[in-house]
Parts: sequence; structure tokens; C-alpha cells
Amino acid sequence: VGAQCDLLSALSLGTGSSILSALQDLFWLSKSKVEKQLQIISVLQWVLTFLVMGIACTLILMYILCTDCWAIAALYLAWLVFDWNTPKKGGRRSQWVRNWAIWRYFRDYFPIRLVKTHNLLTTRNYIFGYHPHGIMGLGAFCNFSTEATGVGQKFPGIRPYLATLAGNFRMPILRDYLMSGGICPVNRDSIDYILSKNGSGNAIIIVVGGAAESLNCTPGKNSVTLKNRKGFVKLALQHGADLVPVYSFGENEVYKQVIFEEGSWGRWVQKKFQKHIGFAPCIFHGRGLFSSNTWGLLPYSKPITTVVGEPITIPKIDNPSQKEVDFYHSVYVDSLVKLFDRYKGRFGLPETEVLEVN
Repeated sequence: VGAQCDLLSALSLGTGSSILSALQDLFWLSKSKVEKQLQIISVLQWVLTFLVMGIACTLILMYILCTDCWAIAALYLAWLVFDWNTPKKGGRRSQWVRNWAIWRYFRDYFPIRLVKTHNLLTTRNYIFGYHPHGIMGLGAFCNFSTEATGVGQKFPGIRPYLATLAGNFRMPILRDYLMSGGICPVNRDSIDYILSKNGSGNAIIIVVGGAAESLNCTPGKNSVTLKNRKGFVKLALQHGADLVPVYSFGENEVYKQVIFEEGSWGRWVQKKFQKHIGFAPCIFHGRGLFSSNTWGLLPYSKPITTVVGEPITIPKIDNPSQKEVDFYHSVYVDSLVKLFDRYKGRFGLPETEVLEVN
């Protein structure tokens, strides 16, 4: 009984060490088993957030409107209208949420690491190009939307903003949850505000390959969709924001996916979704909830190492020409390839491995 009381107290405090120590007092649980189960729970909640939280919260809100508690839903909807443009203006991050103990268990499940190669100046703004997308961008989320891997300590004075689909910020509750981690819409209004009206020391992380890249991610493949992705370079030039290549080794290893060939009906459906909705449905699987030998939605426990490369100094040009955009785009691509080649051997890839740029 005493151990159970300690557990309830630890859960209310919400610290990783107190939860773990309380659970260890339950005689049938070993430390390693407790840690593993907490890691699985932490990853499961994020997978469910990614896949269903937006739709689920919308349906729940609609249901509450039809009950005697309709006033609660009405008050939230009034707040939603009042707060509608906040995601476009830097959002509403919470250091408390970013430091939740659950993110450290999330980190250790894979595990996920963040590698710093160069210092960043707090007097400059940055656009990080994150590669590859993977299925869910797990490395991008853990490294830049939480403090689990120490981004705040590694880059003091830099505020990271992970950019994602604007449609997520139209979903009740989900929008507030995302903003608390410093996540913002990947649209022009949001990026312009952060880079021009939010001071210096900002770093916007854009998963450049987007939905198109996610369609081709599979274990053992290192490829990026980048050749015709030049909008982020133009934005960097217009704001004088330095470009920083980022490569996440292992991002493609955590899920297995059915890859549809170009011209097939499956790829046609995916491209239609991508064009009209902004994301492409993927048929993928990871491991099961209770066994790594069964299929399920949990990602495989494969290490993800995110390497932040050297910043590329970008001049401020209000109306850059296509020639200028092309030039800095080529510089960026070269820098990304060099980053990949320099670190591939350290993180389990053969020296003969080549980064495929599509």
C-alpha cells in the first residue's frame, strides 16, 4: 500500500526520477522493465497524437456541444476564434511542456541523439533544412520540440521552431499542444513573422522533402527530395537568415513502408492526397505494442542521430533573382552532401554509401 501511495504521489509530481523510483518499489517490477514500459508509453502517446488527436478532439468537441455541457465547448470555440492567428505569430511555447519527463523516455526508446558541429550566433536567424522526412519526423520532433536531447544547452540563446502542416493548427486542442512545444505552421505568414518580427536567435526547422519524400522512405535508403525544393532558400535570402543543413541518420529505419511504383494506382492516390490535402497517406508498420516480433504502430527501436551542420551565411536580398536562388541552393546541397559523407561512417553506414538527391 505504501508503494502504491508513493507511485500516485510521483505521478502527480510528473518527474521522471520520482516516477521510476516509485514504480521500482512495486516488488514485481525491475528497473529495466519499468524503464522500457515507460519508453513504450511515451512513444505510443506521440504516435496517437500524430495520427488521431486532431480528429478525436474535433469529434469530442462536437459531441460536447450536443450535451448539457455545451457551454464548455462554446467557451473553448470562442477562445479558438480569438486565438486563431497565434500560431502565425510565433505560437505559445511552454518550457514546462518541453521539459516533461515523458520526452526523456521518448528519447531513450530509440535512442535519439543531437550532434552539434558548430556554434550558432544569437545575433542571427536561421532556417534549418531537416532531412530526411521519414514517416513521422521523429528525430525532428524530439530534438527541436522538446529539451530531451539538450537543444537549449547545445545552442544557448537559440529558439527552435519546428514547422509542420498548417492544417494541424485548425484542430482544437491539438493546436495548443503543438504550440506548447514550439511548433509552428509551415506557411509564409508564420515564417515571415518569426524571421522579421520576433527578434534574432530564431531557428525555423523545415522538413524540406515534405510529403513527397515520405513516400519513398524505407529502411536502408538514404535519399532526399531536394533538387526542386528552392522556396526555403528564397525565404532565407529575403530575410537574410543563414541556412543550416541537418541530417538525421536512422530516421528512415524506424518504420517499414509499402512503396508504390510510379504510375501505379497506389502512387496516384497518394499524389492526389498530397496535392489537395498537403499530406500523403502511407501504408507502413512498425512493431506491436507487446512484442517487437509482431506488426503494429510503434516504431522500431533503432537509433536516430541528428547532426546539425555548419551554417551557410546568406545575404539579405529583398527580391532575389532566380540565378541567386539557384546559386545558394547549390551551395546548400553541396553542404548537405558533405555533412552526410563526413558523418556516415560514424553512425553505421559504409563509406561507400552515397546520399541520393532527387
